[in-house]
Amino acid sequence: MTRVAGKLSPTQVVALLCVAEVLSMTGFATYPALLPTLRAEWGLNNSQAGLISGIFFAGYMAATPILVGLTDRIDTRRIYLFATLLACVGSLGFALFAQGLVSAMIFQALVGAGLAGTYMPGLRLLTEHFRGAVPSRGVAFYTATFGLGTTGSLLLAGALQPFGWQWVFLAAALGPMIAGPLVFISFPPSPPAPSGAPPGLLFDFRPVFRNRPAMGYILGYAAHCWELFGLRSWLPAFFAFSLGLSATQGGFWFGAAALAAWINLIGPAASIFGNEAAVRRGRKPVVLTVMAASGILACLVGFSAPLPIIIVFILMAIYFLLVMGDSAALTAGLVAAAEPGRKGASLALHSLMGFGAGFLAPLAFGLVLDLAGGSESVIAWGLAYASLGAWSLFGVAWMLARRRRSARVV
Repeated sequence: MTRVAGKLSPTQVVALLCVAEVLSMTGFATYPALLPTLRAEWGLNNSQAGLISGIFFAGYMAATPILVGLTDRIDTRRIYLFATLLACVGSLGFALFAQGLVSAMIFQALVGAGLAGTYMPGLRLLTEHFRGAVPSRGVAFYTATFGLGTTGSLLLAGALQPFGWQWVFLAAALGPMIAGPLVFISFPPSPPAPSGAPPGLLFDFRPVFRNRPAMGYILGYAAHCWELFGLRSWLPAFFAFSLGLSATQGGFWFGAAALAAWINLIGPAASIFGNEAAVRRGRKPVVLTVMAASGILACLVGFSAPLPIIIVFILMAIYFLLVMGDSAALTAGLVAAAEPGRKGASLALHSLMGFGAGFLAPLAFGLVLDLAGGSESVIAWGLAYASLGAWSLFGVAWMLARRRRSARVV
């Protein structure tokens, strides 16, 4: 039976880190939930609004090589605690000082940097406190909890929005304020395990690039994040547009932010079941099938905006299930493929490339929206969503072409 170091059982380790993940993410979706309000209040165009969404992931990218890479060198708990402080300061700063594009970008970047030091370091805490092989199921539950954190953030924003957007950001600062001390106190010190390989330079990812199995999962994760974070960043605004076309008043439970929250709530189940399917049928076939299906549906969902909201919701729910279907399988595959002594570097590059795509996707979505006719055009929304599925379809086509070439060589 798999045992875990310290007093916590394996189940308790997974549960505690999942709770901490939800708490650390209370500021994750605050800006996307408030995007229509802040876009109007600050006079932003769609490209600028998308840039603020994307800069969250730029902050994540800038912090990832340092905060995640350092888990190969120092106690991961200390990194986690520092990162929750960054997230807290970012939300507080947004509430108290944000007045437009530049100031909002600064504080969004801080919140993103905070996530960089909690998400993958939290995964490392999970894996390093098991003796023996880490069950992919534990990894799947942890990565799936990202969807619960997103849902909680959206619901918090929707509930407090009537009191003013500043209060939403103030409340969002409380989650990471609790998560950091919770993790630091609950886990014993975790100095990096000694390995035969020298640690090398902090930003030296060359050994990871040479690990072809690991790089396959990393590139797949980048395509996944392009689709996922572009979708998440603009989902409340899309629902607001669709509700406006039918002059529907959803109220709190069925307003734009709430509909986006319910969509995100089903993500964890898709991620977990996708990982189970990958374990039974093989990761590569499952990942390729899911990516192809999500890419095709991405080309269709944006054009559904004029339909009754229940149909729009169902189509978007199916699309989100497909997008999330390969999430845990990709990350569990990377953990399994990472070389001993380079797990931190592998997770850092995995996260860096994934969230790098997450930075570009909301901006690209906003640019397509502006160029194709603006946020009041159904065609523009349809093309913007199609831009999210493009990389998944390209990745599937490239992998299938590689397989055909390999078969010819044999």
